[in-house]
Amino acid sequence: MSVTGVEGEERDDFSRAESKQIRARSLRLLGSLVRPVRWRIVGTMVVLVISIALQVAGPALIALGINTGLPALLDQNDWMPVALIVGAYVVTGIAGASLAAAFQVISARLSQAILLDLRKRVFLHTQRLSLEFHESYTSGRIIARQTSDLDSIRELLDSGLTQLVSGLLYMGFTAAALVLLDPVSGIVLAVSLIPLLLLTRWFQVRSQKLFRQTRVASARLIVHFVETMTGIRAVKAFRKEPRNERQFAGHVEDYRDANARVIRLFGIFDPGLVLIGNVTVAAVLVVGAFRVVDGALLIGSLLAIVLYTRRFFDPAEEMAMFYNSYQSAAAALEKISGVLEEAPSVPDPTTPIDLWKARGTVHFDQVRFSYNDDSVVLPDLELTIPAGQTIALVGTTGAGKSTLAKLIARFYDPTGGAVTLDGVDLRKLHPKDLRRAIVMVTQEAYLFSGTVADNIALGNPDATRDQIVAAAKAVGAHEFIESLPNGYDTDVNKRGGRVSAGQRQLISFARAFLADPTVLILDEATASLDIPSERLVQQALQTLLADRTAVIIAHRLSTVAIADRVLVMEHGRVIEDGTPAELIAGTGKFAQLHAAWRESLV
Repeated sequence: MSVTGVEGEERDDFSRAESKQIRARSLRLLGSLVRPVRWRIVGTMVVLVISIALQVAGPALIALGINTGLPALLDQNDWMPVALIVGAYVVTGIAGASLAAAFQVISARLSQAILLDLRKRVFLHTQRLSLEFHESYTSGRIIARQTSDLDSIRELLDSGLTQLVSGLLYMGFTAAALVLLDPVSGIVLAVSLIPLLLLTRWFQVRSQKLFRQTRVASARLIVHFVETMTGIRAVKAFRKEPRNERQFAGHVEDYRDANARVIRLFGIFDPGLVLIGNVTVAAVLVVGAFRVVDGALLIGSLLAIVLYTRRFFDPAEEMAMFYNSYQSAAAALEKISGVLEEAPSVPDPTTPIDLWKARGTVHFDQVRFSYNDDSVVLPDLELTIPAGQTIALVGTTGAGKSTLAKLIARFYDPTGGAVTLDGVDLRKLHPKDLRRAIVMVTQEAYLFSGTVADNIALGNPDATRDQIVAAAKAVGAHEFIESLPNGYDTDVNKRGGRVSAGQRQLISFARAFLADPTVLILDEATASLDIPSERLVQQALQTLLADRTAVIIAHRLSTVAIADRVLVMEHGRVIEDGTPAELIAGTGKFAQLHAAWRESLV
């Protein structure tokens, strides 16, 4: 069951069984977050309990002062009882306030520790998830998990949870003090709990779905914004601004409407709590007044009873605010727990096989593959790429070239058969050995924020500056890098905005050269290069591909010419296999492609 949007749009309507499963999943996450700090929670609770006990003692001391201290002062002119009671009241007030302040500091540190753990988990887990997840789960949704959802949980931990725990304890201590002071008034208070619990249950049932809707609406808003800003070039190029404005306006209205429904519901709940509290105070006052007239209750006790009753309902109103935070955080926790329970479709092996120095023989053993149980892309492929051989994959779009390359890089696992490196199934290789042995250079050469040298060093973080420069020289990137304002120390800006597409690709070639893999995959890696740059890279490729297994996917047949062997693919099958010269001399598909390419140059 997908509730996170991995298989489509995020949902806000679930069956009872699904809701139960989601709650269980959220509780597992919550338990794992709380477990490491459980003793700190116990210490925090001790401070809170003592603080509330001292605060609740106030009305009882007032009753004692009126019932005993005041008569002693009036009848016997004895100030001692009043002085002692006032002193006790001041001491308990100061101590209670001090402990309350200490609780705020301790609980804030505790909540930040939990949030730190959760933020790390979300980042590390999403980074660890396979490519399949990231191709179906939009970046906007991931950002929503790390921003708005975590902010909702932060608000709950920083204030809402404190209100709940302290409120419940305060209500419990107040009710106990009231019953000890006057059991009859305790009965009146107990009767008032019936409408209080009914109103709370009514609010809980109706708000759960509404708060889910607000989280989904918020996520859709963020997704649309992020996708628009990420693809701003395409938006500008295709004049998509008016359509985006209409779509965004629709998402904004949905978010506003969802919040309006929550506010309307809250507008019934909060006044209902106030009404129940006021009616209960009135009932206690009336019952107590009659008992004071009959001599069954002292006036000081009645004052304390009224104070306790009023104070009993104060936390109830605060907990209404907590419930607002709670429902929002619960919906956020559901979505975060959904992401954290996503299992990588390409899991690490439980007992990995070490392969310290791979030779580079790649074999497809009856490999069958399909995306998400859709139509088969590779039907029982049998293929061997000997160590040190450079092969070129050629074919129309959708022929299966990139899929084959992704299987070699183990971005995906085959649904049938096995892909092996030097006879070892890739699924059994240690991830470090796999990434050290196989490197892929794609058409989109992504550069991270930082300097040019930093980006090249991704291929080998321990590389020296001389090694970085040597790698750049080997692929023909040194000259343009030196022409940059700060040479190798030039900040490439966000996503490489300060260098051209072709220059970004040259930097990615230098990165791959520095990594020195046994198997190198170039997936349309020269597509962004102009003709002069491509010719320069063609020379560098001779050095880059030497003594290593290489798989080149290219539509430019000039790039294919450097291959030892060409595989022409169609519908996931190899229909031609031979050297470039052999296939050009023939009458097959590659010969036709080559002839068309030569005609395009005329």
